[in-house]
Parts: sequence; C-alpha cells; structure tokens
Amino acid sequence: MSKILFSINPQHVENILNGNKKVEYRKVKCARADIDSILIYSTAPIKKVVAQVQLENIFVDNPDKIWDRTKNISGITRGFFNNYFDKRAFAVAYELGEVETFTIPKSLKDFGIAFAPQSFVYVD
Repeated sequence: MSKILFSINPQHVENILNGNKKVEYRKVKCARADIDSILIYSTAPIKKVVAQVQLENIFVDNPDKIWDRTKNISGITRGFFNNYFDKRAFAVAYELGEVETFTIPKSLKDFGIAFAPQSFVYVD
C-alpha cells in the first residue's frame, strides 16, 4: 500500500489532531487506488510532517452531495466549504480514520520530498 502527503493549514491540522475534523477536502482526487494512509504536513509556520492518518474512504461527487454526506465530520463551516469549491462541478472528500501524531515532527526530506506540494504528493 502507498501513502500520500497533504499540505494542510495549521488550523485545520489542529482540528484533525483533536478529532474535530475527520474529512479532508480536495479539488483533485488522487489517481492511485492503493492509498491507505495520509501524511499530514502542517504548512507555515510549522513546516513539518506532524502525523499520519489512516484513509477510510474517498468520496467524489458534486459539492452539495459531498457536504450533505460529510458536514457532521467536516470541522469547517458551510461558508468555508462553499468558498473552497466555488464554481466547481465536483468535490473530493478524504475520510480520515485513526490518527498517529508524531512525537517528534518530521521534515519533508525524511520522506524524500524536496518541497511542500500545492495539494498532495505520493509517498512510497
């Protein structure tokens, strides 16, 4: 199985780590079917990989249907969601499972990654 690494704003990372956010939204679905976990890179000012999360499901649908399916685990407001998916025909929701927080956050180089991805990058 493989992993993907997501760049996520520290505010949302905190909500994932404390269990308030159990879904990560993206505008693009990863193409590979063998993804079983997500590495979480907390963007500036943290700039570290702080956790690994088990991937439970990936949902792809129009934004309204994705919101209806995930709003109770979203950790964000409907307004934030609407702004993010403004004028998009589809939305992707990565449902997050068990979270493993790293005692010592890791650098991107620890995973062979030179720079933070705009959305995500595959990690083998």
